[in-house]
Amino acid sequence: MNDPVLSYRPKRSDRLIQCVAASGMIRVVLIDGTNLVKEARRVHGLSRVATAALGRQLMMTAIMAADLKGCDDLISTVIKGDGPAGTMICTGNSRVEVKGSVLNGDVELPPTPEGKLDVGGFVGHNGKLSVIRDMGLKEPYTGLCNLVSGEIAIDFANYYAASLQRPALVYLGVREDAKNGNVRAAAGIFAEPLPGCPDEEIDRLQSLSEPIAGLSERMDAGETLDSFLMRVFEPLKIEKVGECEPKYVCDCTRQRVERALISLGRAEMNDMIEQDHGAEVSCRFCDRIYHFTQEELERLLESATTKKDETK
Repeated sequence: MNDPVLSYRPKRSDRLIQCVAASGMIRVVLIDGTNLVKEARRVHGLSRVATAALGRQLMMTAIMAADLKGCDDLISTVIKGDGPAGTMICTGNSRVEVKGSVLNGDVELPPTPEGKLDVGGFVGHNGKLSVIRDMGLKEPYTGLCNLVSGEIAIDFANYYAASLQRPALVYLGVREDAKNGNVRAAAGIFAEPLPGCPDEEIDRLQSLSEPIAGLSERMDAGETLDSFLMRVFEPLKIEKVGECEPKYVCDCTRQRVERALISLGRAEMNDMIEQDHGAEVSCRFCDRIYHFTQEELERLLESATTKKDETK
């Protein structure tokens, strides 16, 4: 008797590929963020619609983080819509390590009439998208624009056009199993013409909108980023210039939490000591819980007060 044939798809690493096209006049970034989105769903116990929404934002944050140059540079994206999601925050560094959170990640919504996840309804159709770049200068740079759909990709495209005056094509897609919510594929594309790009090359790029919108579906079916890249972008004479592996990484530490507690001020720390006799602090990005006894809070407050006196 022959052994049964098993359907097996090996786990692939996430990838972010940076490219140039049209003789260097168009910049293209592709991301396979499947594992990244899976980890976000696992860490936060996200609903299906929350997984799709935060997953899209995480991938776009990774794409933007890939442009950072300094070792300590950071970029954060904040979406505050009028939907049940509440505030959504993602942060990435120059190593393309990203993390994110959504205030109400357990909320689920019925699908749209087309049978799709209602990301726009979850995020909200009105609100603000902020992008904060911390380059180690005195003040971080903040860009701001209105939400136009809540579907994430369209809103980031609007950010580039409205806040940066740079037209861009943005696609972000997350495919999930309808029965159990498992992430099957997550992928995105960012493409922008650079200054001086000929109109005919921009037209060629815009003509690729429809095949680009099928990226996550094609990857769910087994196609690789390389195959998709060559097949879809061949008319633009695409060329790879860099590649990295984006990852979901939370860099919280007890020391950082201690600094955050101290920053609350003497009055609030005294309330924790006298009324609560301790504190329990949860990291919004990884849900790790840090416990502080009354004695530990007293030592923190005393240490902070001593350092403050020494600087006078």
